[in-house]
Order: sequence, then structure tokens, then C-alpha cells
Amino acid sequence: MRVMVADDHPVTLFGIAHSLQGASGIQVTGTASNSTELVDALGKQPCDVLVLDYVMPDGKYGDGQALISMILRRFPEVRIVTITMVDDPAVLRAIQTLGVTCILSKSDAMAHIVTAVHAAYTGGQYVSPSVVALFEDQEDPGATRKLSVREAEIVRLFRAGYKVGEIAAQLHRSKQTISSQKVAAMKKLGVTRDADLIRYSGDEMQPEPEGGQEQA
Repeated sequence: MRVMVADDHPVTLFGIAHSLQGASGIQVTGTASNSTELVDALGKQPCDVLVLDYVMPDGKYGDGQALISMILRRFPEVRIVTITMVDDPAVLRAIQTLGVTCILSKSDAMAHIVTAVHAAYTGGQYVSPSVVALFEDQEDPGATRKLSVREAEIVRLFRAGYKVGEIAAQLHRSKQTISSQKVAAMKKLGVTRDADLIRYSGDEMQPEPEGGQEQA
């Protein structure tokens, strides 16, 4: 099995290539540190599997999804294993949509790379446990939804020390409404305790633009 490795970090590139070269049935036929070197190498010396760093900013062919798409068009016989530090599930899903079935995190052990390369070579799928965990986090309905404007305001006041009754009086709403919206906000943020809500910080705290009607 002929394997090429592309990564813009020399130590990582050497480590992956060395690990693969010592694995049974694998021959590392080339390495590249940017997209220019990679495309040139693929044109001169075909490979069966490409282990590709998702983020390689140097090179005239770019990186990320644009580079993956171009490689799959120009070298359709090459199977790709993507390795990345990106932890955004939406980006990882987009990589899968392009046709990449083997995805690893750079925090994974080297053994995962060998497994993924064999899976890619046979047309199989291998997503490392750490990447699977990211997908599972995204599937949590509270993990990816932003707060509404009203929910964000209630959370802000609660974190400032106001009680539900005081928030209700300040916003001219019933205590039941405030309590319901606070619970809804906590579900969206994936927290279950008031103490966790007070400590919480994240992008979801930025409210969505006002659209529909709020409960009064």
C-alpha cells in the first residue's frame, strides 16, 4: 500500500511518516509540507492513501475543504485520511460530505493513523473516538442552539445575582414565564445546575437576532 503524508509541521510530518513506514504492508512513498509540494508529488508519484493535515496555510492550492475537493477531482483514485486539530463538528461533518470517510484528531495516538490508513485503502470508514465524541456533543440539542434575546437577558440578570421574582418584576413578566425561559436557556447551554449557569461562558451566550414573538 503506497501512502503519502502531508503536514506543515516538520515534527508531526516526520512522526506520522516514521510510524506508518514501520507498519506492516505500508510504504511511505512521499511527504509534503504544503499544498504546492503535495500536488506536485501526487502528479509525479501516485499513491493509494493520502494522510492529509486539514490546515496547511502555505502553498498555491490552499488547504481545508478547497484542497480536499481539488485532490478528489484531480486524483480520484486517492483515498484521503484527514488529520486535524479542528474541533468544530460542523467542519468535520463538511469534510465527510466531501467524501472523506476517515478522520482523526491530532490528539489521537499514532495507532489510530495506521488503522485509518488500512480502512481508507479498503474503502472503509474510520472516525477516531475523539472525533466521534465531538459529533455526539453536537447531537446534544442543548449544545448548538443560541439563546433568544429574552433568554440571554434573563441569564444575564440571574448571573448578576437577581432572583427569579426580581427578574420578573424588572421585565414585567410573570415568575412562571421567567422560570420557564430560564429552564429553556439552561437546556440550550447544556447545564443543569444554577451554579453551572453562573459560571458558564460560551458563544451560545450571544443571543440570536430577534425574530419570532417571545412568550409574555
